[in-house]
Amino acid sequence: MTYAAPPLVVSSLDLERIEALLEMPAHRHFPGAEALRAELARASIVEPEQMPADVVTMNSTARVADVAGGEEYELTLVYPREADGDPGKVSVLAPVGSAILGLRVGATIQWPMPGGRQLALRITAIRYQPEASGHLHR
Repeated sequence: MTYAAPPLVVSSLDLERIEALLEMPAHRHFPGAEALRAELARASIVEPEQMPADVVTMNSTARVADVAGGEEYELTLVYPREADGDPGKVSVLAPVGSAILGLRVGATIQWPMPGGRQLALRITAIRYQPEASGHLHR
């Protein structure tokens, strides 16, 4: 059985900010840079005010299940400067952060992890999404 990557939806604002981040010398060659660029390239881009409420966007807080292990986590997707060591915050440049960006509730994605492992993650709920809350330009 072949794995088909789920569709992604990314806001034009998040795309612009993440692309600028990936151009910074400090982040240009981080280990997952190419995978994140590939995800952005295949995403459907929408304006923030058109973002469906069931999509993980930057600064969203989502319930994420590890399909293999069954554990569920609540994660807030943040930019690297906001990833302050709080276990509930995950940088978009971390493997899990890159994996969940743009996913809809119910979607599952397989993502390469350091050491050659694959991680399968499912979005089970979105507790907070800036766009759905009217915070379009956060």
